[in-house]
Amino acid sequence: MDLAARLQKTARNTSASGPTGLKPLRPAAPQPVQPKAEAQPREAAPDHTKSDQYHEIKNRIHDRLIDVLDLSLLDSLPKAEMRQEVMRVVERILREDFAQAPLNLSERKSLLGEIEDEVLGLGPLEPYIKDPTVNDILVNGYRNIYVERKGILELTPARFKDDDHLRKIIDRIVSRVGRRVDESSPMVDARLADGSRVNAIIPPLAIDGPSLSIRKFSKDPLELDDLIRFGALPPEIGTVLMGIVQCSLNVLISGGTGSGKTTMLNVLSRFIPEEERIVTIEDAAELQLKQAHVVRLETRPMNIEGRGEVTQRELVKNCLRMRPDRIIIGEVRGAEALDMLQAMNTGHDGSLATIHANTPRDALMRLETMVAMAGLNISDVSLKRYVSSAIDVIIQVSRLMDGSRKLISFQEITGMEGEMITMQEIFAFEQSGLDEGGKVKGRFVTRGIRPKFSERLLARGVALDQNLFTPLGGAA
Repeated sequence: MDLAARLQKTARNTSASGPTGLKPLRPAAPQPVQPKAEAQPREAAPDHTKSDQYHEIKNRIHDRLIDVLDLSLLDSLPKAEMRQEVMRVVERILREDFAQAPLNLSERKSLLGEIEDEVLGLGPLEPYIKDPTVNDILVNGYRNIYVERKGILELTPARFKDDDHLRKIIDRIVSRVGRRVDESSPMVDARLADGSRVNAIIPPLAIDGPSLSIRKFSKDPLELDDLIRFGALPPEIGTVLMGIVQCSLNVLISGGTGSGKTTMLNVLSRFIPEEERIVTIEDAAELQLKQAHVVRLETRPMNIEGRGEVTQRELVKNCLRMRPDRIIIGEVRGAEALDMLQAMNTGHDGSLATIHANTPRDALMRLETMVAMAGLNISDVSLKRYVSSAIDVIIQVSRLMDGSRKLISFQEITGMEGEMITMQEIFAFEQSGLDEGGKVKGRFVTRGIRPKFSERLLARGVALDQNLFTPLGGAA
């Protein structure tokens, strides 16, 4: 039986039997009579004032829709036709079974869109997934959904019905990438179809109910010109970034949460020559490389029996057997740091990685700690020499007070002096204050030091302007 016939048969059965299995609507609580001058039209009420009765009606219509439709048949339809079928059946259910529901025209229209998102998307999150101005979606329990726009967090009027509703959306997200979240494994990293990063944590670890964080990525990834236009860095630094990647320097991108490390990593990857073989290693695949010769590897958590886990360290070891020209690690966070440094020290030049750290010096300290976690039994001085010989450049990015992201320090590792790794800062961003609108004021400066790698760039045919390392003096 085809879909149309199935739906028609179901419609006849529904009309004949009436809304069986549905609880009667609770009568709306009586409202005190207000003076006419103070009365407000219901359409003017913001979404977050929608009553529990509204959410109950939406939930009952959604449950009824699941009973009426065969979703397995819908999956065989093109997305546009599937959407039309769902909306047609929802309108019929609303017209036949909920004609007396206390909903105005605006609420009915809103209800149709929300139910469509429930069936085909991510429920209350779907409008923000589609909104290109939203960078992050943060769910703190079922009642509070925050989004970040232009670096500023704001509370939205959207909400879930309850914790179970939020759990269903989380399960829908993680199941699509073959992962799970339950009491035995209450934390999970996943991704959406567009590559957006997802983290979810549920009780008993999340005391106040499930929590969900989504880091969105643009369908059209940012390029170097975009960062220059946004004021994240000046063109002069952009020229150097292009040169160090083309000349296969090992680069470590350091920064805090939400500082733009992955964006910077994506931008740098654009300058890798097309003919080179690239292997990426990530916990949740989110890099957006445009080259054709790319192999993407992703870690795997253990299964319910505690087996089958594949760590980043194992993937790094395996990728060395895949003849990579470039190794890109989404984030170094554990014992894989040792294998990454070994690769950098044994002929795999041009590797790129990110690390959580507040300063370039802190990034080096974290690397040393991670190598120690791997159980490498060498002296502290030898370990520092190992790190200093592997990393060529550290790029520090930061999210400033006004929400903007900037490259705040560009440092070259020059070697060892005694028991200390020595670095020299080539470029920096110096903040001078805030303007009347709360925007950060400052300028990018050069320290007047010509880096040692400039000779390496010249040997590879990348010529830098002689005046490139003179003071920039440009305002941000």
